[in-house]
Amino acid sequence: MSAILSADDLNDFISPGVACIKPIETIPAPQQDATTSSSEPEVILDGQQPQPRAPAQISLTDCLACSGCVTSAEAVLVSLQSHAEVLSVLDAAPALELVYDKQSGSVGVRGLENPDSKLLIASVSPQTRASLAAAASLGHHAGKRVTDQQAGWMIEHLFRGERGLRQGGKFKNGFTWIVDTNAAREACLLLGADEVLDQQGSAATNTGKVIAPVLTASCPGWVCYAEKTHPHVLPHLSRVKSPQALTGTLLKTTLSRILGIPPSRIWHLAIMPCFDKKLEASREELTDAVWGNNSTAMDFTTGGIGKSKGKGARDVDCVITSKEILMLAASRDLDFFDMPRSAPPSEQPAFPDPIIHRFLFPSSSRHRKQPRDAGTSGGNLFFILHTIQSRHPGSQIQTTRGRNADVVEFSVVQPSSGEILFRAARYYGFRNIQNLVRKLKPAKASRMPGGKPFGSARRPTLGVAGSRSATGLDYGYVEVMACPGGCTNGGGQIKVDDQVIVDREIFGEKPGPQEQKAWLAEVDEAYFSADEPDNGASGLCDDSEKDLVAGISPSRVRDTLAHWSKITGIQLDKLVYTSYREVVSDVGKRQMTDTERVVQLAGKIGGGW
Repeated sequence: MSAILSADDLNDFISPGVACIKPIETIPAPQQDATTSSSEPEVILDGQQPQPRAPAQISLTDCLACSGCVTSAEAVLVSLQSHAEVLSVLDAAPALELVYDKQSGSVGVRGLENPDSKLLIASVSPQTRASLAAAASLGHHAGKRVTDQQAGWMIEHLFRGERGLRQGGKFKNGFTWIVDTNAAREACLLLGADEVLDQQGSAATNTGKVIAPVLTASCPGWVCYAEKTHPHVLPHLSRVKSPQALTGTLLKTTLSRILGIPPSRIWHLAIMPCFDKKLEASREELTDAVWGNNSTAMDFTTGGIGKSKGKGARDVDCVITSKEILMLAASRDLDFFDMPRSAPPSEQPAFPDPIIHRFLFPSSSRHRKQPRDAGTSGGNLFFILHTIQSRHPGSQIQTTRGRNADVVEFSVVQPSSGEILFRAARYYGFRNIQNLVRKLKPAKASRMPGGKPFGSARRPTLGVAGSRSATGLDYGYVEVMACPGGCTNGGGQIKVDDQVIVDREIFGEKPGPQEQKAWLAEVDEAYFSADEPDNGASGLCDDSEKDLVAGISPSRVRDTLAHWSKITGIQLDKLVYTSYREVVSDVGKRQMTDTERVVQLAGKIGGGW
């Protein structure tokens, strides 16, 4: 487990669990005497040492089955998914290599005879690049700000370049591809807008229709909190996968089908701003058990490899955070901030499918701009508002500040008539989220004959205090994120009081909340530093892309998704949507007697004694 991960570092948790509900599994002693009764007490002679029991092993999946912990506090139990796990995989065996046949255009894989060899791929979030860019700007090149793009090149040098991880280790392994999650994010934004507008009629086909207001579900801390404490909001959660999850599914399905290797031979590392992303990667809903044929029964024969076993191969095998990037580099005696800030000399190898390659590695002429109005959490709400605005010419987007900076209401209004076409909101931070879920709580039926329901559902609107619409129109969408300020302030990001920042003495010896606020402004500036492409291109897309909405071409994304489904032979619903479930635990709850249970049931039906 990473040494940097502790409860003291986590700023987005609600309450720690008082107990772990996972039972300690004990294995019967070998060759036990059949004549000995298992109910007999164990006798230990004076001075004799009792047989020690093996320590309980608690995995991330076990944490997800427990409601004792709520959000990032669960990550303290992580035994894998750290920079040490990355090193372990790098040193386990020689990495699989792609072999391109220029004459036939086919792609093969070298090294399948070693069952421990894997094809190594990494995906990087823009918030991670922003955090590392801001930290690099404080180094010996102070005065020349490091951009988002330059930070991406530094990461690529670390994972692919000759001056990076390839310098050390037993096999000098490096990663084949470094993918930007912004590519999958474009698909997530489009699918999320379709879900809200219900254009396709296919959203969440396998999991049931989403109920308005639709709530963002790309923040795993918020999803865990909802599943464990407020199951009444689950029907409102968007079924669209997060960019991390969708990237993993895209990579593993496409490569496993085209290369003819099982998904377990493809090792996908995600570099994220949040510890809770480790929890997301461990969800059983995000494995090949969902999109594979006959659950986990994917029939691969290449290299003599059998079918996937157990609960399925994860779409994302490991997640590390921005902080852990620095630890990973240090473990190979490298200084991340010494990595070159220019493009690597060799381009990334061609992805086996050209259409998917253009989607994952867009040209510089189709530079993805980060609009400042979209915020630092991916722009889900921003894209939906602009999608609706594009369908109502002349409409305007109005903004109303809530009780604090992390609660904002948005309205798409037709100025000529004053009609409110759509209302939405942004709720960041758990304090605001708790207010939101209370407003979503369904009304309780009255026990009195003819009595009216009481509770939150009787409120005419979900609007921000003091800005209630005269029409009583509820929100159509709410962007929900656990961290105050959004994803650039994730728990795995570099903080102002981290040693790497303190050593530079930019914010003083003992930085406090105000210094952290100033530091977060630096990270946000780095996040938006991609506003101007280095090549001076003024456009955001190719000339063929004329149907832009907030810088994204819906037709291009839809065509790519349709092509993905076709080449993999998997229904698009299985690829892009996920599901959620209520998690129930008896931790800290007193068990009711039969008499108490009967009394409770009698009270619910209006009787009683």
